Amino acid sequence: MPDRDKADTLRADGTLNRRPGRVRDPKFREDEFFDPRDLVQVKYEMLRRVRADSVPVTQATAEGGFSRPTFYEAKANFEQAGIAGLVPKKRGPRGPHKLRTEAIDFLMTRVVPGEPVHAVELATALRERFGMTVHPRTIERAVRRQKKTRR
Repeated sequence: MPDRDKADTLRADGTLNRRPGRVRDPKFREDEFFDPRDLVQVKYEMLRRVRADSVPVTQATAEGGFSRPTFYEAKANFEQAGIAGLVPKKRGPRGPHKLRTEAIDFLMTRVVPGEPVHAVELATALRERFGMTVHPRTIERAVRRQKKTRR
């Protein structure tokens, strides 16, 4: 059961290697310390082999189950952030993808009923007031939703 728990933990953390069968590095087959399901461990070992063992990049990537571009991306991320740089970035929006209530209330105080919405000006006002960058189209949608809600 501990084996299943580790896979669940790796999956929850976003570090489960989706292709452990591609890992051909002998260490991952002979030593139970090395787990081909652990994406961070596989990438680290691939980088370590190139740097410490002078293994060619093409060999290390083939045995790690990765492409050369993935190797160079991992290398750059590792050089910038250390081991944490090998943890995959979360997918999806990088920041709040919806306007907070406070921002919507601020927008609605600036909308004049019966007049067109000046979304570019509102975007500038939001940036100045809250330091947030919002696309004008997002503002138009939010205002339209608010108008429907308030009817």
